[in-house]
Amino acid sequence: MQIAGSTRSLWEMSPGQACSQLQDLGFDKCELWLNDSYDQLKVSDVVSNADSVISELRESSRVSPVAIFVDQEVSSAEFRKVVDFSRALRIAQMTIEASPLGTPFNTEIDRLRERHHICHEAGIRLSILTRRGLLTEDPLTATELCQSVKGLGITLDPTCYIFRPEQVSWDMVFDHTLHCHLRDSSSSQAQVSCGLGDADFNRITATLQNIDFDRSLCVDLLPQTMSGEERLLELRKLRLLLESML
Repeated sequence: MQIAGSTRSLWEMSPGQACSQLQDLGFDKCELWLNDSYDQLKVSDVVSNADSVISELRESSRVSPVAIFVDQEVSSAEFRKVVDFSRALRIAQMTIEASPLGTPFNTEIDRLRERHHICHEAGIRLSILTRRGLLTEDPLTATELCQSVKGLGITLDPTCYIFRPEQVSWDMVFDHTLHCHLRDSSSSQAQVSCGLGDADFNRITATLQNIDFDRSLCVDLLPQTMSGEERLLELRKLRLLLESML
């Protein structure tokens, strides 16, 4: 397993600045975050100006992008451009969102098969994020989607199953996990300071080790939840904690 830091954790910075800051915090790998609602890195930037973005990333730091998170729905044409961008950076892991709750299962299967086929042709692993409000909110549905689309995996964000009033068993998603987004969470807050929540990092890492998981654990703080030195300290603490468990 390897530890990466998400540029989403530094949402107000440019991609290059975020990578440079992650390097200063001791990370040597990162996940790039694409979201048009923020100014960091937009899908439109990748579609229209990929070479410039790649140059900025390569000149800003020695941090290696190992994953990319497309944090919104995009068209098939835009998705192909993002895949080309990922391949140019030699990124082998991509996370996308599942469709919202209420989407017909077969409709979602067709969409995911198309996305997975595009990624597979480019040598990129594709996984769907566990998130409230999406089909992956239910761990059983998340696993059924993976079983229906051969090769599709899960990006496990435990917050999805911790930050809710009722307890839910989600051990079934581990066998399909290709990537992880990690932060501490509680039943009442999506993000809390490390050690104050209910995320059992020991159990998560031990379970992944037992299934020979050899990919990335990504420290991923939510936008606008911490600021200044508190956020930087949280990133460093989570990196050191996860490294101590490997």
